[in-house]
Amino acid sequence: MRINARIAAPLVATSLVAGMAAPAYAQESNAPKNIIYMVGDGMGYGHIAYNNIYETGQSKYTVDGEFGAVTEQPGESVQTFEDFNRLSMTTFPNGGSYDPEAAWGSHTYVDEGATDSAAAGTAMATGMKVQNGTLGVSAYGHAMENTSERAIAQGKAAGVVSSVQFFHATPAAWSAHNKNRNNYTEIANEIIKSDLSVVMGAGHPEYDDSNVKRDTPDYSALSQADFESLKNGSAGWQYVEAKESFEALANGDVEADKKYFGLAPVSTTLQQARAGAAEAPYSDPRNDVTDLATMTKGALNVLGQDEDGFHVMIEGGAIDWTGHANDSAREIEEVQDFNAAVDAAVAWVEENSSWDETLLIVTADHETGYLSGAEERGEGGEGVRFNAMNGEKGIIPEGHDWYSGDHTNQVVPFFFKGAGSEDIKAKVTGTDPVRGDYIDNTTVAKLTLEDWWFGEGSGNGGDSTGSSSQPEGSSVSSGFAGAGIAAAVIEALAAIAQATGLVKILPGDLRF
Repeated sequence: MRINARIAAPLVATSLVAGMAAPAYAQESNAPKNIIYMVGDGMGYGHIAYNNIYETGQSKYTVDGEFGAVTEQPGESVQTFEDFNRLSMTTFPNGGSYDPEAAWGSHTYVDEGATDSAAAGTAMATGMKVQNGTLGVSAYGHAMENTSERAIAQGKAAGVVSSVQFFHATPAAWSAHNKNRNNYTEIANEIIKSDLSVVMGAGHPEYDDSNVKRDTPDYSALSQADFESLKNGSAGWQYVEAKESFEALANGDVEADKKYFGLAPVSTTLQQARAGAAEAPYSDPRNDVTDLATMTKGALNVLGQDEDGFHVMIEGGAIDWTGHANDSAREIEEVQDFNAAVDAAVAWVEENSSWDETLLIVTADHETGYLSGAEERGEGGEGVRFNAMNGEKGIIPEGHDWYSGDHTNQVVPFFFKGAGSEDIKAKVTGTDPVRGDYIDNTTVAKLTLEDWWFGEGSGNGGDSTGSSSQPEGSSVSSGFAGAGIAAAVIEALAAIAQATGLVKILPGDLRF
């Protein structure tokens, strides 16, 4: 399957960079043909350790020590991805920072300055840091090119998959542009009208969180018109919602040159928000819907048909929801669902591709809940020590606690394997005293846009007339997402003009 990219070449970008020396970027031999970017939303080191203790009674990623002498304790790998290359990753939004010494010198340092999923997803997808709440747009309202769009412009296929609503922040960061992450109807409309080849997730208007059909559909997020266009095929997608249909895609029953939109019959999450007391993992009846591993296999089968390659973002989105709720039982369910999806992706690469042409990343957009060892904090949140979690196999670890109901500014794990790995290793920006060398959450997008998939045909997928599929009323620029270099030049010149008073520019006023 080959996607016909619609290449935009805005006059203003051409005129601004005319006469400038061409950047010395080259398609290196180790550049990935395919990128599988797997995001456990909110899944920090503590979440991995917590689940591994439940599965085996031990964890490779535990922390123990006094202030100033915190160390990682040795352990064996439990998950497949723990044997990949491993770095850490900083996650702070525009204007933020990370001080590794302060992070381990105080229990409360990481409580402040955290990113949200929209800003983190935007940084991971575009290589540009933005303010929290912003999806794929600059401070001036420009739609910034993301790596899904670059893939399409290169003739590759692209897709997004999530265990939460398809229009939620993380999948939207790779598929939409909006000044406000909560403009769900606009975001959903843009995704439906996009050139993606696969979209899968929750967000069905006819069902509640327990997979029970509503008496009256809820069109507050996905509009009735857009939903009907998906079901009747007028939007151009092959529509999938039944569990058996997802399984058919996973088993390879995929039609060539078709776009697939999978909408699981649940409202917000595949499983996490279902009814029940969640006293222990899987203690409540499960929704009879597809799981993330099945979605992953199906999406890869669709995208893998493109001979030029693909980009896909696959999110375990409800790990974050369990962190916000401090829900210890369903935390394990959601992490295990994500881990199974990673295993499915690994199997797909080894059966249908190779590590010489595919890059698989397993990471998080931020940590949620400050999940760590028990009794770490004294009065006011300070004091005591950093403790390791502990417990027995098959039992929710007793030696743990949640110290937040929100996101934190911790570094998160970044596991990776395959083509392009050496390039990632070369981009280390600092060292955490416990978690080791780290990159930034903009690193991979910058590599993708400036090194790996840079060159002839790179653009935002807009047509030459400057039209786009942006929702009516959006503040996003309709004709310009911009190649990485041109966008940076435009933003820099606009900032200079405003700072010097030569031009009065208000956010959202620039339209290219």
